[in-house]
Amino acid sequence: MTAVVNPWIKAYLESGTVPALPDGHLIDGKVVPSLSAERMEIADPGTGHVFMSVAAGGAADVDAAVASALRGFRIWRDTAPVERGRVLARMAALMLRDIERLAFAETVTVGKTYTESCNNVRSAARTFEYYAGAPDKLQGDSIPLGPAQLGLTLLEPLGVVAQIIPWNYPITTFARGIAPALAAGCSVIAKPAETTPLTAVMLAQLLCEAGLPAGACNVLLGLGTVAGAGLSAHADVAHITFTGSPGVGTAVMTAAAQHYASVTMELGGKSPLIALADCDIEAAADGAVAAIYENAGQICSAGSRLVVDKRIHRALVEAITVRAGRITVGHGLRGSSMGAINSRRQMERILAFLDQAKTMGSTVAFGGARHVNSIDPDGWFIQPTLLDDLPIDHPCVQEEIFGPVLSVQVVDGTEDALRAANSTRYGLMAGIYSKDIGAALALARDIKSGQVTINNYWGGGVEVPFGGVEQSGFGREKGFAAVASYCRTKSLVAKVPYSQNARV
Repeated sequence: MTAVVNPWIKAYLESGTVPALPDGHLIDGKVVPSLSAERMEIADPGTGHVFMSVAAGGAADVDAAVASALRGFRIWRDTAPVERGRVLARMAALMLRDIERLAFAETVTVGKTYTESCNNVRSAARTFEYYAGAPDKLQGDSIPLGPAQLGLTLLEPLGVVAQIIPWNYPITTFARGIAPALAAGCSVIAKPAETTPLTAVMLAQLLCEAGLPAGACNVLLGLGTVAGAGLSAHADVAHITFTGSPGVGTAVMTAAAQHYASVTMELGGKSPLIALADCDIEAAADGAVAAIYENAGQICSAGSRLVVDKRIHRALVEAITVRAGRITVGHGLRGSSMGAINSRRQMERILAFLDQAKTMGSTVAFGGARHVNSIDPDGWFIQPTLLDDLPIDHPCVQEEIFGPVLSVQVVDGTEDALRAANSTRYGLMAGIYSKDIGAALALARDIKSGQVTINNYWGGGVEVPFGGVEQSGFGREKGFAAVASYCRTKSLVAKVPYSQNARV
């Protein structure tokens, strides 16, 4: 067990209580209760026990948040671009200053390990740092219309935008949506998941400290069916960025369509990690383990399918199994290498997939059951699991499990690997391991996916646009493509006095 150095962790593990964390919405720069006084309980996935409650917003809270954001938008839109950039830069520094507090709150609500949470804070700070350079570089174009007309395009912020944030990566998803929206000059209302509400409020407080005007970033807590649905349907919300399941995404799009709001959809995934026959088996094994067991597999872009050539199938599965056996499962604050599942409901859903696979006679090469931790016996833990040699129509190949379950598909050659990779209705991410870069690039060209990496599954960063195709959604986050989602183009044409005889 690692030594406890974070004072927040020390106090929590000793007392089981969490002092001084925000428990309300953040509206107009202040933490406030729900107007209805409704509240909802928050559980620690690592213990399975409730440790605090927070505000649960209703229709009146939605209206209050939007009204505040409209006021904040008028101020923030007219703030000099260079100053908008400075606010975002200060935000990055403040996040690193408060990394211990933010990482603690991320771990105790999500269930991931403290190390993963610290990395998430650093990644999110880098996101604000990246977009700090954007506001004074959002330039329109001049259009050649001849000497008698002047043609220009202007980039304008959309207005009030909503961010519906998932429970698996609350800090990084907050940053990747809110930073580009603020860079564009929009105001933002964040609606975090009901199980992981704390860090959104904490980050919004830091934005206020960084100099963001009151109302330019509000946080609305509550159930998705109430607060999230209310934001999606609100006539004054110009754009909605949603990360979550395809089913809920469809509901958000339907609500947004009623008032012609634009949307960015980052939905489910069943991403393949493809290991060709010539790949470095040890590197591919490292990549596969990182791709599926980080955050206990609760990642939209997790490499949840291993598409492996039959010539290296046995060697690669054995290498992954050895690595999986080294993973320690337990509470994220106790030094484990894999943490908890975020909710009992999600844990039971994953276990149902595993039970179905066993009933179908599937080979469980490793794991395959709930993990019982002696220190935290009520925690929501699942063993790192590997299901070997599954047919293409197997539910664990076709459906997003969203847990630490790697499904293996055995193929014969590159063409067969391509067919297997493209065999689901998703297309969020894919990874390829091969020593033949030409073959890997040809495969990457033909894979149905929004992003492909070669010999490094988690390659890239905030600079690289991210998003899916088909039922993985549409629109792009990260990179400068994200800023474009929060801008509209206005064309301007002016008649210019013109005399051919006057021109020198």
